[in-house]
Parts: sequence; C-alpha cells; structure tokens
Amino acid sequence: MIHGMDPLLTYALIIGGSSLFIGLIIGILVMRLTGSGSASRRGGQQPADRLDGMDPQRLQEIYTLISTITATLKYERVLDMVLNMSADILASPNYPADRLVSAVLLFAEGEYKRPELHIGSARRLTPADSRSVLPGTQGLLGSVIENGEARSATNLSQDAELSRLVALRACQVAYCVPLRANLDTYGVLLFAHPDPNFFTRTKRELLDILSHQAVIAIQNARLYSDLEQEKERMMEIQEDARKKLARDLHDGPTQSIAAIAMRLNFARRLLERDPKATSEEIGKIEDLARRTTKEIRHMLFTLRPLVLESQGLIPALDAMAEKMHETYNQNVIVEADPTLIPKIEAGKQTVIFFIAEEAVSNARKHARAAHIWLRLHPLEKDLIVLEIQDDGVGFDISSLNMSYEQRGSLGMVNMRERTELVNGLFQISSTPGQGTIVRVIIPLSEEGIDRLRRGG
Repeated sequence: MIHGMDPLLTYALIIGGSSLFIGLIIGILVMRLTGSGSASRRGGQQPADRLDGMDPQRLQEIYTLISTITATLKYERVLDMVLNMSADILASPNYPADRLVSAVLLFAEGEYKRPELHIGSARRLTPADSRSVLPGTQGLLGSVIENGEARSATNLSQDAELSRLVALRACQVAYCVPLRANLDTYGVLLFAHPDPNFFTRTKRELLDILSHQAVIAIQNARLYSDLEQEKERMMEIQEDARKKLARDLHDGPTQSIAAIAMRLNFARRLLERDPKATSEEIGKIEDLARRTTKEIRHMLFTLRPLVLESQGLIPALDAMAEKMHETYNQNVIVEADPTLIPKIEAGKQTVIFFIAEEAVSNARKHARAAHIWLRLHPLEKDLIVLEIQDDGVGFDISSLNMSYEQRGSLGMVNMRERTELVNGLFQISSTPGQGTIVRVIIPLSEEGIDRLRRGG
C-alpha cells in the first residue's frame, strides 16, 4: 500500500493498472480475430463462422466495450454490464440478439459446503426463472464447472438442470462459459438462442474473451466491496469505542470527580466548625482523588497500551491484570504460552488484547467474581484459543441473546466484531451461579481459517 494514501484510492489505482494490462491482452486477441478474418477474405472464402460483415472498426468497438468492465467497481453494475455487452457483441444485421436469453449464475459467497448457483443477473428469463437455484452438478452446467471449459449444448429440454428454466424451452442451443480464476470458480455465463446456428466460432471466441474480463471485474468488485465493508465496520468499531469511553467516564471518573467536589464543599463549611473533622474529610478526599487518578490511568492504558507496542502481547496482558488489581482489587490470573507469540501477527496480537481486555472488564463489572482467569494456549495445528473464565454469578445465555441492548452493554457485540477481524470463532457459555467462559478460537494461517470455517 502506498504510504499515507487512503486504502480505497490505493486499491482503485491498482485496479486501474491491472485494467491497462488486461486491455493490452484483449487488444492482442482482437488483432488475432481481425487477422483471421482478413485471411478468410484473401482466400476468397465465405466466412460462415464470422460475424456478418464485421470489420476491424467493429472489433475495436467490441474491445472498447469489454475493456470498460474493469473500470467498474460496483458489483451489481458489473453483472448488468456483462450481459449488456454480450448482447452488443453478438448482435449483427442478420443475427439480431433480441431473442438472446442470457444469465450470470454465481455461487453464493460464504458457503463452505457444496454451493449452489443463483441468478446474479439475467435477460429474458421469467420472474420464476430468476428466482431459481441450480446445483451446477449435472448437464451442461455441471460439465462446464467440472472441466473449467466453455461448452455448447442442444436438446435443452433434456438437460437435467437447464430444463427447469422456462425461458430456455424456446431455445435450440446454449453456450456456457465458466467464470474461473486459477482454482476458484465464481459461476458461469449462460447464453441461449432459438437459432441453432447462432453461436458461430467467432462469437464463441468473443464470449470467451468477455468471460475472462468478467472474472477480473467480478473479483475487483467483490474485493472493493469487501474493502468498503471493512472500512465501515472499522468505523463502527471506533464509534463503539467512543461510546464505551463515554460510558466508562460517566460511570467512573465523572462520578468520582463529582463526589470530590461535593466533599470539598462539605469540608469548606466544616472547616469553620470543626478543624479536626475537616482534616479527616480532606484525607478521604485525597484517597478518592488517588483512586480516580488510577481509574483514568487504567482507561488510558486500555485505549492505547504502550507496553503492547513495545514489549508484545503477554507483557501487555500481565500489565492489564496488574492494573485491574491495583485499580479495582480484581484478581486476574494470566496463563499464556510464550511459544505462541512469534506465530501471531502484530495486528492479531492487538485484536486479541482488546478482546481479552473487554472480556475481563465485563467480568469485573457484571460477574462479581473473586477470580478471573485469562488463558492463551494452542488448540491444534494453526489454531489457538483465547479463554476468559470467571467464578462469578453467571447468567442465562438464551435470555441474553434475545436482547441486543443487553449484548451491547456486556460488550459481546464488540467482542464478536473484533473476532471477525481475525477470522475467528466467538463462543460464550454461562450458567447462573456457575460463572462464565468466553472462548475465541483464532486461526494462524489460511489453512486454519478454512478448517475453522468447515468445522473440522
């Protein structure tokens, strides 16, 4: 990332640079198509598989249409542009595309079992067709997805999956192109037409080129969307942090300062009547001021734990436990495996610290616990677990889950969101009278993320 530049702008520049590169590739392909057409003309052959009368200018127009896809970062607009451009590319005087049926079928994001194909965008499908969900395991769709190659098919009424789409019953031929990048398959582009001779060799080649661009555009749009969502989530986390700070200031130092002011006023009036009693009162004010100072220092520590930046996660957890005892007389026992620290990225260490601090703070405020245990240890390969356990009063989990406000007051929303930042799994268990356990399972690698999401 370019230093000092907004991440969204940086990403846009990256996309723009990649678009130029892709444009060059498309230009080469267009030149190849142009050259093949010229060769046919020189040989005096009737180009049966060429777009009728298409010349280099027309190909240049097609190139311009295709290259504009990567300039679009709006996901929904990318899908619409792909189908609109497909119709423009395939249209010709003798073969108008007004009877062309087309659709972008995509695997839903976030599915980790066998996914299904959903209609992302479509042209000339019926409303019922547009709501269809197809397995993508049989017929033309299954073959294209399994082999990763574009294929055509006839007898669509006999196709195990495409026969479900009413709009295809009037079509004699279909051409299906995979949306594939490396080993990832996002879905397929599906085209169908009543004319069995509609998809000539050149048209198929153009659709293949378009599919490559569509994959890149879909990737860019999804990544950009993810980046925007992440930015919004970070803003929400910052806002929650400000609200938490306001609550902590109101419940802690603000109340203490108000009490100091009241006691000072009382001491001033008491000074005239009983100097000895005044001295005792001033002593109480001093104690209250020192306690307030400790509370403020603790809050500053949790806002920006300098020891975390300078010494690492375990010293920061130890310092947090020490301040909990010093400020609130709360016993916090830290049990952390030091061999784990080199395996944890610095950013993840920061998130782990704030999850731990939130959980310990919640236990101190609500659990009325004599002891709080904070553990960090390995779970299995590429997975570690952060565990915060208390011996407090506990609570009913089912009733808590029904109240968003209560979850928010207990910091559970913040902890869940922070857990998502490290691709982790958040768990909480509690029983009235038997304490509470907060567990956060954190993956250390891509393999760990995949295994955690699959539940294995």
